[in-house]
Amino acid sequence: MTISSSIKPVRKAVFPVAGLGTRFLPATKAIPKEMLPIIDRPLIQYAVDEAREAGIEQLIFVTGRGKTAIVEHFDTAFELEATMTGRGKSLTALEPSRIQPGNLVTVRQQVPLGLGHAIWCARAIIGNDPFAIFLPDELMIGTPGCMKQMVDAYNQVGGNFVSVLEVPRDEVSSYGVIAPGARPEGFDGTLTEVKGLVEKPKKEEAPSNLIVSGRYILQPEVIDILTTQEKGAGGEIQLTDAMAKLIGNQPFHAVTFGGKRYDCGSKTGFVEATLALALERPDMADEVRAVAKRLLGL
Repeated sequence: MTISSSIKPVRKAVFPVAGLGTRFLPATKAIPKEMLPIIDRPLIQYAVDEAREAGIEQLIFVTGRGKTAIVEHFDTAFELEATMTGRGKSLTALEPSRIQPGNLVTVRQQVPLGLGHAIWCARAIIGNDPFAIFLPDELMIGTPGCMKQMVDAYNQVGGNFVSVLEVPRDEVSSYGVIAPGARPEGFDGTLTEVKGLVEKPKKEEAPSNLIVSGRYILQPEVIDILTTQEKGAGGEIQLTDAMAKLIGNQPFHAVTFGGKRYDCGSKTGFVEATLALALERPDMADEVRAVAKRLLGL
């Protein structure tokens, strides 16, 4: 797709992966929650694959103590590869976990002060470039991928973006919700102007049923806002508060994702994602379906 000469392409992505994963203890006592597998790939791999599909080149992981396994996953495992090669085994399964040297950067979030603070910690790498944000807990499955869909729209109109999903009105109070504006022509109704952002509104006060769903494209000016921003809800530096200050000063749009979202930050969502993806795989769908029927007594 042609990119307007006035629009700077998105080549960097930030992955906030410093969380402790307390909802999955004791599994996450020694293993980062982002390394828990959905079938045969760790959760973080799905987000990285989505970023690559969108043409993103530099991956910035905002990590914390005990998160080295995430970086090691994307490193070359010389001993493993040499052993597999020596035994005549294919290395195809390892290919998605390889990242070229220089394309992966890590920074530390030393104090857990929220998502906004995690993004601010990556400011030296972000520089003056637009950048994407992936929340790996939110597994987004679709063709094209969520970020690819967002980047394609960004390349036409520029500015800032969030991904959104339509949910029943009864569920809006659990999420950030956009106040929608006009729907630009030429996007099949998937692009919506964002007039405001409301965090966890009461259903009767919600400006829409479009919830923010864990993918963002932001301009570097948001870093300046985060630098001086005071703590918000929960005593944390909230990214939503900083994004709200961009509205009206820069173009801001939402892309309605056409695929599926799984909340892998919850145990139920994690199990749902595992089952749903297994049922889509030709190599195991029939067996998994038979197992599910047996367990359900069908």
